[in-house]
Amino acid sequence: MRRLEDFPDAHLRIFERPSVDPDGAIDDVYLIGICGTGMGSLAGLFHEAGYHVRGSDAATWPPMSDRLAAMHIPVREGYDASNLDPKPDVVVVGNACTPTHPEAAHAREEGWPQLSLSEAVASFFIRDRRSLVVAGTHGKTTTTSLLAHVFRAAGRDPGFLVGGVMNNGNVSYAVGSGPHFIIEGDEYDTAYFDKQPKFLHYRPRTGIVTSVEFDHADIYASMDDYREAFGHFAALIPEDGLLVLCADNPEVAALASKTRGRVSTYGLDRADVDVTAVRISTGSDGQRFDLMKNGVVQGRVWLPLSGRHNLLNALAVATVALDEGLSMEEIIAGFGTFRGIQRRQQIRGEAGGVIVVDDFAHHPTAVRATVQAAAERWPSRRVVAVFEPRSNSSRRKVFEEGYATAFDQAGAVFLSRPPFRHNDRQEDFMDVDVVIDRIRQRGIVADSAEGAEELLPLILSEIRPGDVALIMSNGGFGGIHDMLLHALGNR
Repeated sequence: MRRLEDFPDAHLRIFERPSVDPDGAIDDVYLIGICGTGMGSLAGLFHEAGYHVRGSDAATWPPMSDRLAAMHIPVREGYDASNLDPKPDVVVVGNACTPTHPEAAHAREEGWPQLSLSEAVASFFIRDRRSLVVAGTHGKTTTTSLLAHVFRAAGRDPGFLVGGVMNNGNVSYAVGSGPHFIIEGDEYDTAYFDKQPKFLHYRPRTGIVTSVEFDHADIYASMDDYREAFGHFAALIPEDGLLVLCADNPEVAALASKTRGRVSTYGLDRADVDVTAVRISTGSDGQRFDLMKNGVVQGRVWLPLSGRHNLLNALAVATVALDEGLSMEEIIAGFGTFRGIQRRQQIRGEAGGVIVVDDFAHHPTAVRATVQAAAERWPSRRVVAVFEPRSNSSRRKVFEEGYATAFDQAGAVFLSRPPFRHNDRQEDFMDVDVVIDRIRQRGIVADSAEGAEELLPLILSEIRPGDVALIMSNGGFGGIHDMLLHALGNR
């Protein structure tokens, strides 16, 4: 078996593999890492399209394991080359796999066709459809979900793939019968054999870029590298395509020079944008505004989402929808019936007078926007922010200063201390004590502990009736949401 060191230029190469003809005799699809959010949704797409689907994961856990079971998709727990018997027609390799992964290595050594998630989506589901791709450091999942919902509500029946579960229909994907395929375009690398950003595979006819701010410090060496990836994305837009840019972000606005396609801008800070919002009013049920395009008010909109960042997301969606021929009435109706997505400002429950909210935020800018949105949504309540820096990038020292100021609208802050992992470097690792000290210097109660069980008593000693507990993590956070609700209910 070949080892990682047998691929000395793995960070540069796109490895050649046997080709896959999606129109050929393909029936049996095997997914390595099938319980991941993206891979599980891809499994659902293949299943919905009529393929026989099976796969494996290191561990199976709800809700994805329940979703796969409901589709009668066989899942092997644990990785072993024997799991691939009988030989599948194509193997889809999850992003977490390394060259030494037992199943990925077996498929490679046998010369079997292998695809990444991104290649599989492009080859089997996007194909020659009008691909609408949402890219950006922040806001991708919400923007993609809202865009898909607006098109669905208008009867366009798009195909889509979202990195979260939409509350409308409890879905994250659909094959669709319409001409559009709507997809969240991630800038993370594609697979061990393909170090390109995922979004370069999605053949965008229309692209949205919501924001560009340094992220994924585990795979991008610098802001220059990160910026270059989005430049390549902008260059993919064809001459008759559309690149939709948030002009409030200078890095995003600069991408206008990188594309051959038409450019449309949106934003709230500049008078020269194509699409903006005026007469904005906020409340506990979201926000209302007049949508203005090219200086002309198109209609009064209700968006049942809080926060300036979600208002910007809605402007991006409206820009694309109008360009694709949807009426303003259809857009207004779609916005008004959108119920959000799971793990984005999702109320998990209320106990002891405290509302417990779950959110996926894991970057300083996303944390800041989420805290601000909670403060705006519940102006009479104090926000108690509980944050787990869990991802490879969120734990980096480069973000210490960002976290120090991200919680300014919170009344109290509790951080989970990230464990030091095998792929961490001490010189790059975030010092939680430094972050806590800087938050305290800003006059905010702050403390930390190692994990959910250790944090819980600290939170309970501070939280009081009338507060909002805003819990932020890109993982399960040790079940702290239910633990807190249970403890509050018994207090």
